[in-house]
Amino acid sequence: MVNELYPYIVEFEEEAKNPDLETHRKRKRSGNSDSVERDAAQEAEPGAGLETASSPSQCSVPPKKGKDAPTKKESLGHWSQGLKISMQDPKMQVYKDEQVVVIKDKYPKARHHWLVLPWASISSLRAVTREHLELLKHMHTVGEKVIADFAGSSKLRFRLGYHAIPSMSHVHLHVISQDFDSPCLKNKKHWNSFNTEYFLESQE
Repeated sequence: MVNELYPYIVEFEEEAKNPDLETHRKRKRSGNSDSVERDAAQEAEPGAGLETASSPSQCSVPPKKGKDAPTKKESLGHWSQGLKISMQDPKMQVYKDEQVVVIKDKYPKARHHWLVLPWASISSLRAVTREHLELLKHMHTVGEKVIADFAGSSKLRFRLGYHAIPSMSHVHLHVISQDFDSPCLKNKKHWNSFNTEYFLESQE
């Protein structure tokens, strides 16, 4: 079960041993199915034209072949540099100011999942210094603003935080709802990255 607020069970593909099961259905809801489904539909109402992944195919990362394989020198063409490209894409942006930009996570792990990135080039949390303290506070404030603007009427609970060892270059703050209801949440690694000490809570 996800938690007391979201009474349904997450079933990962890797755990579906019975071939007769519909493995594309990741969640089995418990309790009164009619009321739960109705509440979920109300909470999942998109805000201000935000797009969310609606099918597993949208959450599939293309395989790396030949010249696209990882190299020691990471250029903007390398997959780990993808955030630097996405943050410049107007179609991905939901908010921006002089210090930060907010984009939709390309592979959201919940109904609402955004990333707050600074325009300043900061590769990771290891590169953060005391001089960045005000910037980090601003990132947190903007994250809360995005929640209020795009999910203010939702009953979903949110968390803001960083991954201890992110896979993507350029420091970014995750703003994610705690339903974890997304076809992109495919395995235990995805789950653990937001539900263990690996997820570092942001504090204002």
